[in-house]
Amino acid sequence: MGKALVTETALRDHVHRLGELHPPISLDSVDRTVRRPHLVLSEYGHVIDYLARVELEVDRNVLELLTLLPDANQTDRTFYRDVWQPQETQHGLILDRLQQDLGRPAAAPDTETVSAKIRVLGALSHLRPVHEVTRLLYYLTGAATEKSAVLAYGRLSGGMRRLGEHAIARTVIDQIKRQEPGHFAYYALSARWMIQHRVLAPWQVHLARVLRRRSFGLVGANNEVQRAQFGELVQSLDLTDGLPAYAHQISVVERELLWAGQQGMYVPPYVLKALDDALELARSGQYADPIRT
Repeated sequence: MGKALVTETALRDHVHRLGELHPPISLDSVDRTVRRPHLVLSEYGHVIDYLARVELEVDRNVLELLTLLPDANQTDRTFYRDVWQPQETQHGLILDRLQQDLGRPAAAPDTETVSAKIRVLGALSHLRPVHEVTRLLYYLTGAATEKSAVLAYGRLSGGMRRLGEHAIARTVIDQIKRQEPGHFAYYALSARWMIQHRVLAPWQVHLARVLRRRSFGLVGANNEVQRAQFGELVQSLDLTDGLPAYAHQISVVERELLWAGQQGMYVPPYVLKALDDALELARSGQYADPIRT
Protein backbone atom coordinates (compact mmCIF):
# COMPACT_ATOMS: atom_id res chain seq x y z
CA MET A 1 0.00 0.00 0.00
CA GLY A 2 3.06 2.26 0.15
CA LYS A 3 2.21 3.34 3.70
CA ALA A 4 4.55 3.37 6.69
CA LEU A 5 4.02 0.52 9.10
CA VAL A 6 1.73 1.56 11.96
CA THR A 7 2.70 0.30 15.42
CA GLU A 8 0.74 0.02 18.63
CA THR A 9 3.23 2.40 20.24
CA ALA A 10 2.55 4.98 17.53
CA LEU A 11 -1.19 4.70 18.19
CA ARG A 12 -0.74 5.16 21.94
CA ASP A 13 1.56 8.13 21.37
CA HIS A 14 -0.94 9.71 18.99
CA VAL A 15 -3.73 9.51 21.56
CA HIS A 16 -1.45 10.94 24.24
CA ARG A 17 -0.51 13.89 22.01
CA LEU A 18 -4.15 14.58 21.16
CA GLY A 19 -4.99 14.79 24.84
CA GLU A 20 -2.06 17.08 25.59
CA LEU A 21 -2.27 19.39 22.58
CA HIS A 22 -6.04 19.66 22.26
CA PRO A 23 -7.83 19.98 25.61
CA PRO A 24 -11.61 20.44 25.41
CA ILE A 25 -12.51 23.94 24.24
CA SER A 26 -13.95 26.04 27.04
CA LEU A 27 -17.05 28.12 26.44
CA ASP A 28 -15.20 31.14 27.85
CA SER A 29 -12.58 30.94 25.10
CA VAL A 30 -14.99 31.66 22.24
CA ASP A 31 -16.43 34.92 20.99
CA ARG A 32 -20.04 34.40 19.91
CA THR A 33 -20.48 37.95 18.66
CA VAL A 34 -22.72 37.87 15.58
CA ARG A 35 -22.93 41.00 13.43
CA ARG A 36 -25.90 39.98 11.28
CA PRO A 37 -27.79 37.25 13.17
CA HIS A 38 -30.75 37.10 10.79
CA LEU A 39 -28.47 36.41 7.82
CA VAL A 40 -26.45 33.79 9.71
CA LEU A 41 -29.68 32.17 10.88
CA SER A 42 -31.06 32.05 7.36
CA GLU A 43 -27.95 30.66 5.69
CA TYR A 44 -26.38 28.50 8.36
CA GLY A 45 -28.70 28.15 11.36
CA HIS A 46 -29.83 24.67 10.28
CA VAL A 47 -26.22 23.66 9.63
CA ILE A 48 -25.15 24.71 13.13
CA ASP A 49 -28.14 22.84 14.58
CA TYR A 50 -27.21 19.64 12.71
CA LEU A 51 -23.58 19.83 13.77
CA ALA A 52 -24.51 20.61 17.39
CA ARG A 53 -26.86 17.62 17.57
CA VAL A 54 -24.30 15.25 16.07
CA GLU A 55 -21.55 16.42 18.42
CA LEU A 56 -23.84 16.13 21.46
CA GLU A 57 -24.80 12.57 20.51
CA VAL A 58 -21.30 11.50 21.49
CA ASP A 59 -22.71 10.06 24.74
CA ARG A 60 -24.91 7.68 22.75
CA ASN A 61 -21.97 6.88 20.49
CA VAL A 62 -19.98 5.78 23.52
CA LEU A 63 -22.85 3.54 24.66
CA GLU A 64 -22.86 2.02 21.18
CA LEU A 65 -19.12 1.44 21.38
CA LEU A 66 -19.40 -0.25 24.75
CA THR A 67 -22.02 -2.53 23.21
CA LEU A 68 -20.21 -3.21 19.94
CA LEU A 69 -16.70 -3.63 21.33
CA PRO A 70 -16.99 -5.28 24.74
CA ASP A 71 -13.29 -6.18 24.61
CA ALA A 72 -11.94 -2.86 23.32
CA ASN A 73 -8.22 -2.42 23.95
CA GLN A 74 -6.84 0.17 26.34
CA THR A 75 -5.76 2.57 23.58
CA ASP A 76 -9.27 2.66 22.11
CA ARG A 77 -10.77 3.19 25.54
CA THR A 78 -8.37 6.02 26.34
CA PHE A 79 -9.12 7.64 22.99
CA TYR A 80 -12.90 7.65 23.19
CA ARG A 81 -13.19 8.15 26.97
CA ASP A 82 -10.42 10.68 27.71
CA VAL A 83 -9.93 12.49 24.40
CA TRP A 84 -12.73 12.15 21.87
CA GLN A 85 -15.80 12.29 24.13
CA PRO A 86 -14.73 15.37 26.16
CA GLN A 87 -13.69 17.25 23.02
CA GLU A 88 -16.84 16.44 21.05
CA THR A 89 -19.07 17.27 24.00
CA GLN A 90 -17.62 20.77 24.18
CA HIS A 91 -18.00 21.20 20.43
CA GLY A 92 -21.68 20.40 20.78
CA LEU A 93 -22.25 22.64 23.79
CA ILE A 94 -20.59 25.62 22.10
CA LEU A 95 -22.48 25.18 18.83
CA ASP A 96 -25.74 24.68 20.68
CA ARG A 97 -25.20 27.88 22.66
CA LEU A 98 -24.46 29.68 19.38
CA GLN A 99 -27.63 28.49 17.71
CA GLN A 100 -29.68 29.55 20.73
CA ASP A 101 -28.04 32.98 20.48
CA LEU A 102 -29.40 33.07 16.93
CA GLY A 103 -32.91 32.33 18.16
CA ARG A 104 -33.12 28.65 17.37
CA PRO A 105 -34.30 26.14 19.98
CA ALA A 106 -31.74 23.99 21.78
CA ALA A 107 -30.53 20.88 20.03
CA ALA A 108 -32.40 17.65 20.70
CA PRO A 109 -29.75 14.93 20.64
CA ASP A 110 -30.53 11.28 21.24
CA THR A 111 -27.99 10.34 23.90
CA GLU A 112 -29.44 7.03 25.08
CA THR A 113 -30.92 4.87 22.30
CA VAL A 114 -28.87 1.86 21.27
CA SER A 115 -30.60 0.15 18.35
CA ALA A 116 -31.58 -3.50 18.32
CA LYS A 117 -29.24 -4.08 15.38
CA ILE A 118 -26.28 -2.80 17.39
CA ARG A 119 -27.27 -4.89 20.40
CA VAL A 120 -27.38 -8.03 18.26
CA LEU A 121 -24.00 -7.28 16.71
CA GLY A 122 -22.63 -6.51 20.16
CA ALA A 123 -23.79 -9.89 21.44
CA LEU A 124 -22.02 -11.58 18.53
CA SER A 125 -18.91 -9.48 19.13
CA HIS A 126 -18.09 -11.59 22.18
CA LEU A 127 -16.84 -14.01 19.53
CA ARG A 128 -13.31 -12.92 18.64
CA PRO A 129 -13.64 -13.18 14.82
CA VAL A 130 -16.79 -11.05 14.86
CA HIS A 131 -15.22 -8.62 17.31
CA GLU A 132 -12.34 -7.93 14.95
CA VAL A 133 -14.65 -7.32 11.98
CA THR A 134 -16.75 -4.97 14.10
CA ARG A 135 -13.62 -3.19 15.25
CA LEU A 136 -12.52 -2.53 11.66
CA LEU A 137 -15.99 -1.23 10.80
CA TYR A 138 -15.85 1.07 13.83
CA TYR A 139 -12.59 2.58 12.58
CA LEU A 140 -13.93 2.98 9.03
CA THR A 141 -17.08 4.67 10.30
CA GLY A 142 -15.04 6.95 12.52
CA ALA A 143 -12.73 7.91 9.66
CA ALA A 144 -15.63 8.78 7.33
CA THR A 145 -17.39 10.71 10.09
CA GLU A 146 -14.37 12.78 11.05
CA LYS A 147 -13.42 13.51 7.44
CA SER A 148 -17.01 14.71 6.89
CA ALA A 149 -16.62 16.96 9.92
CA VAL A 150 -13.32 18.42 8.70
CA LEU A 151 -14.85 19.28 5.34
CA ALA A 152 -18.06 20.69 6.86
CA TYR A 153 -16.27 22.92 9.35
CA GLY A 154 -13.90 24.12 6.64
CA ARG A 155 -16.81 25.19 4.43
CA LEU A 156 -18.71 26.71 7.36
CA SER A 157 -15.68 28.74 8.39
CA GLY A 158 -15.37 30.10 4.87
CA GLY A 159 -19.09 30.87 4.78
CA MET A 160 -18.93 32.78 8.06
CA ARG A 161 -16.03 34.87 6.76
CA ARG A 162 -17.97 35.59 3.58
CA LEU A 163 -20.77 36.98 5.76
CA GLY A 164 -18.28 39.06 7.74
CA GLU A 165 -18.70 36.94 10.89
CA HIS A 166 -14.99 36.72 11.66
CA ALA A 167 -15.32 36.25 15.44
CA ILE A 168 -17.47 33.14 14.97
CA ALA A 169 -15.22 31.80 12.22
CA ARG A 170 -11.99 32.30 14.15
CA THR A 171 -12.91 31.48 17.75
CA VAL A 172 -15.69 28.91 17.29
CA ILE A 173 -15.56 27.09 13.95
CA ASP A 174 -11.78 27.17 13.47
CA GLN A 175 -11.13 26.02 17.04
CA ILE A 176 -13.42 23.04 16.54
CA LYS A 177 -12.01 22.32 13.09
CA ARG A 178 -8.46 22.06 14.47
CA GLN A 179 -9.43 19.13 16.70
CA GLU A 180 -11.13 16.97 14.07
CA PRO A 181 -8.10 15.92 11.93
CA GLY A 182 -6.49 14.22 14.93
CA HIS A 183 -9.62 12.11 15.40
CA PHE A 184 -9.60 11.19 11.71
CA ALA A 185 -5.92 10.25 11.92
CA TYR A 186 -6.55 7.93 14.86
CA TYR A 187 -9.27 6.00 13.05
CA ALA A 188 -7.28 5.86 9.81
CA LEU A 189 -4.10 4.67 11.54
CA SER A 190 -5.99 2.10 13.61
CA ALA A 191 -7.74 0.62 10.57
CA ARG A 192 -4.44 0.57 8.66
CA TRP A 193 -2.78 -1.18 11.61
CA MET A 194 -5.37 -3.97 11.49
CA ILE A 195 -4.81 -4.57 7.78
CA GLN A 196 -1.04 -4.22 7.84
CA HIS A 197 -0.68 -6.69 10.72
CA ARG A 198 -3.20 -9.12 9.19
CA VAL A 199 -5.40 -9.10 12.26
CA LEU A 200 -8.26 -10.25 10.00
CA ALA A 201 -8.27 -13.35 7.85
CA PRO A 202 -9.28 -12.89 4.19
CA TRP A 203 -12.81 -14.10 4.90
CA GLN A 204 -13.17 -11.49 7.64
CA VAL A 205 -12.07 -8.72 5.30
CA HIS A 206 -14.61 -9.96 2.75
CA LEU A 207 -17.31 -9.93 5.45
CA ALA A 208 -16.30 -6.37 6.36
CA ARG A 209 -16.78 -5.35 2.72
CA VAL A 210 -20.25 -6.90 2.64
CA LEU A 211 -21.32 -5.33 5.93
CA ARG A 212 -19.89 -1.93 5.05
CA ARG A 213 -21.72 -1.89 1.74
CA ARG A 214 -25.00 -2.74 3.47
CA SER A 215 -24.67 -0.59 6.58
CA PHE A 216 -22.98 2.62 5.41
CA GLY A 217 -24.74 5.72 6.67
CA LEU A 218 -24.09 9.45 6.68
CA VAL A 219 -23.04 10.92 10.01
CA GLY A 220 -26.01 11.79 12.20
CA ALA A 221 -28.52 10.64 9.57
CA ASN A 222 -30.38 7.78 11.21
CA ASN A 223 -33.84 8.31 9.72
CA GLU A 224 -35.48 9.97 6.71
CA VAL A 225 -35.84 13.37 8.39
CA GLN A 226 -32.18 13.45 9.38
CA ARG A 227 -31.09 12.29 5.92
CA ALA A 228 -33.03 15.21 4.43
CA GLN A 229 -31.32 17.53 6.93
CA PHE A 230 -27.94 16.18 5.87
CA GLY A 231 -28.91 16.89 2.27
CA GLU A 232 -29.75 20.47 3.24
CA LEU A 233 -26.36 20.75 4.94
CA VAL A 234 -24.61 19.59 1.76
CA GLN A 235 -26.55 22.16 -0.26
CA SER A 236 -25.88 25.02 2.16
CA LEU A 237 -22.15 24.28 2.25
CA ASP A 238 -21.97 24.30 -1.57
CA LEU A 239 -20.87 20.69 -1.84
CA THR A 240 -23.41 19.59 -4.45
CA ASP A 241 -21.42 20.54 -7.55
CA GLY A 242 -18.41 18.60 -6.33
CA LEU A 243 -20.34 15.73 -4.80
CA PRO A 244 -18.16 12.92 -6.26
CA ALA A 245 -15.05 14.69 -4.97
CA TYR A 246 -16.67 15.06 -1.53
CA ALA A 247 -17.61 11.36 -1.53
CA HIS A 248 -14.08 10.53 -2.65
CA GLN A 249 -12.62 12.32 0.36
CA ILE A 250 -14.89 10.85 3.03
CA SER A 251 -14.28 7.32 1.71
CA VAL A 252 -10.50 7.61 1.45
CA VAL A 253 -9.70 5.04 4.16
CA GLU A 254 -12.12 2.33 3.10
CA ARG A 255 -11.10 2.69 -0.55
CA GLU A 256 -7.51 2.04 0.48
CA LEU A 257 -8.19 -0.84 2.84
CA LEU A 258 -11.32 -2.58 1.54
CA TRP A 259 -11.38 -1.82 -2.17
CA ALA A 260 -7.71 -1.60 -3.19
CA GLY A 261 -8.30 -4.47 -5.62
CA GLN A 262 -10.95 -2.48 -7.50
CA GLN A 263 -8.64 -0.58 -9.83
CA GLY A 264 -9.96 2.82 -10.83
CA MET A 265 -12.65 3.01 -8.13
CA TYR A 266 -13.02 6.70 -7.38
CA VAL A 267 -15.90 6.35 -4.91
CA PRO A 268 -17.53 3.23 -3.45
CA PRO A 269 -21.02 3.26 -5.02
CA TYR A 270 -22.79 2.98 -1.67
CA VAL A 271 -21.21 6.25 -0.46
CA LEU A 272 -22.35 8.24 -3.48
CA LYS A 273 -25.82 6.65 -3.33
CA ALA A 274 -26.24 7.70 0.32
CA LEU A 275 -25.36 11.28 -0.60
CA ASP A 276 -27.64 11.28 -3.66
CA ASP A 277 -30.52 9.95 -1.58
CA ALA A 278 -30.01 12.64 1.06
CA LEU A 279 -30.00 15.37 -1.58
CA GLU A 280 -33.13 13.97 -3.19
CA LEU A 281 -34.93 14.09 0.14
CA ALA A 282 -33.75 17.65 0.74
CA ARG A 283 -34.88 18.79 -2.69
CA SER A 284 -38.30 17.24 -2.21
CA GLY A 285 -38.99 19.84 0.49
CA GLN A 286 -40.90 17.26 2.50
CA TYR A 287 -38.72 17.80 5.55
CA ALA A 288 -37.66 21.42 5.02
CA ASP A 289 -36.46 23.24 8.12
CA PRO A 290 -39.40 25.42 9.26
CA ILE A 291 -37.11 27.81 11.11
CA ARG A 292 -35.17 28.95 8.04
CA THR A 293 -36.16 32.45 7.02
